[in-house]
Amino acid sequence: MSPFRIVKYTFTYFIFAITLFSCSSRNTPAPVSNISNGNSYSERNKSAIKSSQYTVVKGETLYSIAWRANSDVRSIAQLNKISPPYRIYPGQKLFLVEPKVKKSSKPSKNKASHKNSTKSSTPSNKNSQKNTLASTKKQAYGENVSVRKSYQNSTLPSENFSKKISRWQWPVKGKVVEYFSNSAQGNKGIDITGRRGTKIKSAAKGKVVYAGSALRGYGKLVIVKHNDDYLSAYAHNDRILVKEQQQINIGDVIATMGDTDTNKVMLHFEIRFRGKSVNPLKYLPKK
Repeated sequence: MSPFRIVKYTFTYFIFAITLFSCSSRNTPAPVSNISNGNSYSERNKSAIKSSQYTVVKGETLYSIAWRANSDVRSIAQLNKISPPYRIYPGQKLFLVEPKVKKSSKPSKNKASHKNSTKSSTPSNKNSQKNTLASTKKQAYGENVSVRKSYQNSTLPSENFSKKISRWQWPVKGKVVEYFSNSAQGNKGIDITGRRGTKIKSAAKGKVVYAGSALRGYGKLVIVKHNDDYLSAYAHNDRILVKEQQQINIGDVIATMGDTDTNKVMLHFEIRFRGKSVNPLKYLPKK
């Protein structure tokens, strides 16, 4: 055997031995980045709005803001006296929760003179004073309480019963690689893998209320309103094929699958019920 071949084989065995040693000496799991399925729900969770007020940014709709705030769009609209179709503008400041009313702590005036007049009054005058005080309290406090209650009630959905969707369908065929989680930092929907350009279809009949890329962690996103209770979202699209306010039927193609704001071609699909995330697998037909 020539010296050149001896050196070549020796070098090959040396590299092989180092590789085996490196693999056997690992005591910790492989880094998450190396075994990731391409999910980005941590980034999506970072985009959530947790403040009590919010300033509108260009490209947003009230539905996209409500989505980030995990709130019912009707509640935010009523808090800010915004009527359908809920038009907003950049720079507009919105209340996301009911503002707290400061309690008045002003001391009562002429306390001493009131005390003296009470002592010198006759029984009949005392009764009239009680009636007057009761009436005054009713006007001072009763009206405010009723107004506050009506204001609180106005922020709630107008109907307490659920409007069910007659039919749901899978938005795309593919393998579910990430499932729904109820944890605070968990995945708020399901992630389905597939090929770039695969057609994404609406899971139910409705109207497009958001189509854009202003939500961090969602990439090119489409949100569809199905009724006053249910919304669905389709994230990480390669192309969006619908426009806001467009009416669509179940099965209509709304986008194509991509990897915007994630590191793997997939569809992130969510369903919200009155602003809250729910498990899509409880609504979609079983495969």
